[in-house]
Amino acid sequence: MPDAMTDARSQALLRAFPHAAILIDGDGNVAAHNEEAQKLHPLIRTEAPLTFAIRDPELLGTVRRTLADGQTRRFEVIERLPVERAFAVQVAPAGDDCVLVVFDDLTAGRKLERMRVDFIANASHELRTPLASLLGFVETLRGPAKDDAAAREQFLSIMDIQARRMARLIDDLLSLSRIELNAHIRPMDRVDLVGVIRQVADALKPLATERNLTFQLEIEPHTADVSGDRDELLRVFDNLVENAIKYGSRGKRIDIGLTRTANGDYTASVRDYGPGIAPEHLPRLTERFYRVDVAASRDAGGTGLGLALVKHIINRHRGQLHIESRLNEGTNFRIALSAHDAV
Repeated sequence: MPDAMTDARSQALLRAFPHAAILIDGDGNVAAHNEEAQKLHPLIRTEAPLTFAIRDPELLGTVRRTLADGQTRRFEVIERLPVERAFAVQVAPAGDDCVLVVFDDLTAGRKLERMRVDFIANASHELRTPLASLLGFVETLRGPAKDDAAAREQFLSIMDIQARRMARLIDDLLSLSRIELNAHIRPMDRVDLVGVIRQVADALKPLATERNLTFQLEIEPHTADVSGDRDELLRVFDNLVENAIKYGSRGKRIDIGLTRTANGDYTASVRDYGPGIAPEHLPRLTERFYRVDVAASRDAGGTGLGLALVKHIINRHRGQLHIESRLNEGTNFRIALSAHDAV
């Protein structure tokens, strides 16, 4: 193990590293590490064996080989849980019978490339129909309907609907891309879930009234502080409550609940009493552009991305999403989130 002065210098050097870095001595113990390494491997401790914090056999084997022969090695590590992350790892001799392990996070770059490909594929597919419709109406307005005032008003109204649909689609695609890009970074702001739910309920109450639906709020705690991003959580409940309004049966109610569980976390729910969803559709509801009823979804102004956004936001918050539904009995969406003081 390096002496105290060497250890202090090592710590100071590693703090300057932009990437996670760990100095390991000849016995396989952690001699020093920086803050980024602590974030990446929360169990890491100075003077404790590296195996206490990292179990990856390829990495541990590479450290042993580099300690033995002094050869620098590079390879990639992919972590699957809690979210997928990719790292370029370099293991190199660092003098005094030590090796330095540096983790270069490749996650953002890989996701950007995947998002670019997905965005082009999804946008080109989903925009094709409304764009063809717009072009067709433009051609008609320039030709047969050129001097037909009634037809012109009708076609312009339809064109406006299609253009707004494309705008919503692009907005949802961009939102989904931003959330996916940051999926590996858990938001840690203190957010009061009670305030979020009440804000959404107040904003959507006029739409519910218009469709002859009523809200029944059953919120047990006065406050419910969770770790998260307020704007993203607003998006989650806005999507769920708006879906309940769109697909719930007129004249019925929408139940919006929030309870604290025995372990101190929170469970929120949004339930409608609409026609329900057949069991074979439930596993695929959160897929991009998956629709149980394509015509009904588009007539309601849906883009097919709302539940995909909900799923990705909840995953980023390290929460859980459960969907329960029975035909002719309605659908219930439940969300479990950790309390802020539990993180």
